[in-house]
Amino acid sequence: MKYPVLHNRKTLLYLLAIGNTIAFATWQVMLNNFVVERAAFTGEEIGLLQSLREVPGFLAFTAILVMVFVRQQRLAILSLITLGIGTAITAFYPSALWLYFTTVIMSFGFHYLETLHNSLSLQWLTKEEAPKVLGQLLSTRAFCNLAVLGCIYIYLFFFAVNYFLIYMLAGSIAIVVGIFCLTSIPHFEEKVVQKKALFLRKQYWLYYLLTFLSGARRQIFVVFAGFLLVEKFGFPVENVVLLTLVNAALTFWLAPKIGSLIGYIGERRALTLEYVGLIIVFISYAFVDTIAVAIALYLLDHLFFAMAIAINTYFQKIADPTDIAATSSISFTINHIAAVVLPALLGVLWVINHSAVFLVGAAIACGSLALAQLVPDQPHVGLETRLSSRKAARIAD
Repeated sequence: MKYPVLHNRKTLLYLLAIGNTIAFATWQVMLNNFVVERAAFTGEEIGLLQSLREVPGFLAFTAILVMVFVRQQRLAILSLITLGIGTAITAFYPSALWLYFTTVIMSFGFHYLETLHNSLSLQWLTKEEAPKVLGQLLSTRAFCNLAVLGCIYIYLFFFAVNYFLIYMLAGSIAIVVGIFCLTSIPHFEEKVVQKKALFLRKQYWLYYLLTFLSGARRQIFVVFAGFLLVEKFGFPVENVVLLTLVNAALTFWLAPKIGSLIGYIGERRALTLEYVGLIIVFISYAFVDTIAVAIALYLLDHLFFAMAIAINTYFQKIADPTDIAATSSISFTINHIAAVVLPALLGVLWVINHSAVFLVGAAIACGSLALAQLVPDQPHVGLETRLSSRKAARIAD
C-alpha cells in the first residue's frame, strides 16, 4: 500500500528534523549534569569536550566530497543513524576519554545531517515558501523537544536519574527513524544538479562573514549559558529539563510566526532585531546574580536564535542554484572555525572571570549587527550586498 505523504519531499525534511531533535536534544540537555555528577568535569574539561564536538562541524565541508560517492539524500539519512549511535553509547562509561570519543561520533552524524538538511531544504523549497516552512521545521523540532523532554521530566519526577537508559533510548529512536527513512521514503531526483567541488565565491562574502560570527557567538551561549546555571546556581537536572521544556513550548509557538515575520520585513530588519536583542542578553548575562534573571535571559536567547533563519533565506536569494549543496557544506565549516577554538580558550577564561566570556559574545554580536546593515532590501543574484548596488550605480555614472 502506497502512502502519498511518503512521496512528499517535505515529509523527509520533517522526519530528519524529528530524529535529529530526539537524539541531540536529549544528549545536550543531560550533558552538563552527567559530566559534572558522573565524570567530575570542570570548566576546562567541558570546554575541551565542546571544542571536540565542533571539530566535525569544522570538517563539514567533507560532506560535499562524500557526495561524490553517496547521494545527498541517502547521506543525510545515514548521518541521522550515526547521530543515534553516538547518542546511545554516551553513558556507557563515565570517563573523560570515553565522553570525548562518543561526542565525536555523535557530532559527525549531527553536523553532516545539519549540513545536508539545510542544503536539501534550500533546494527543495521555493524562495517564497522557504521562510515559512523553515519556521515550521523549527517549530517541529521544538514540539519534539517538548514531547521528549516532557517524558524525561516525568521520568525524573518519579525515578532516580539513569543516564544510561535515557541516552540509549533517545539514540535508539533516532536509529529507528533513520532506518524507516532509508527503507520507506523513495529517492527524490535532484531538481538542479549540484556542483560536487569545494569553492568560495567572492559574491557570497557577506554570507560567509555572517555565518562565521553567528557560529562564534552562538557557541559561547550554547556552551556556557547552561553551564552557568549548573555551576553558579546549582541547577538540578530536573530543572534543566523543565527549562528546556519551557523553551521548547515558546519556540513551538513562535517559530512559525518568526518565519512569517522574516518573509514580511526582510532579512536585514530581522537580523538587526536579532543582534540588538542578543547584545542586551549577553551583557545582562555577564552580570546576572539571580536565578530568575538568568532563566529569562536563557529563554530570550533561544527565541532570538530562531531569527537566524534569515541568514539561510538571504543566501537562498543570492545563490546560484547549483552552488547550494557545496556552499552549505563550506558554510558549516566557516560557522565552526571559531567554535572549535573558542570553547577551550574561553573555558580557561571562565575559570578567571566568567563575566568576560559573555562580554566577548556581546562584542561578536556588535560585529554581526554592523554587517547585517549591508544586506539589501531585496537581495538577489547580482545584488548580494548594498555595496553591490552602490558599485553598480558608480559604474552607471
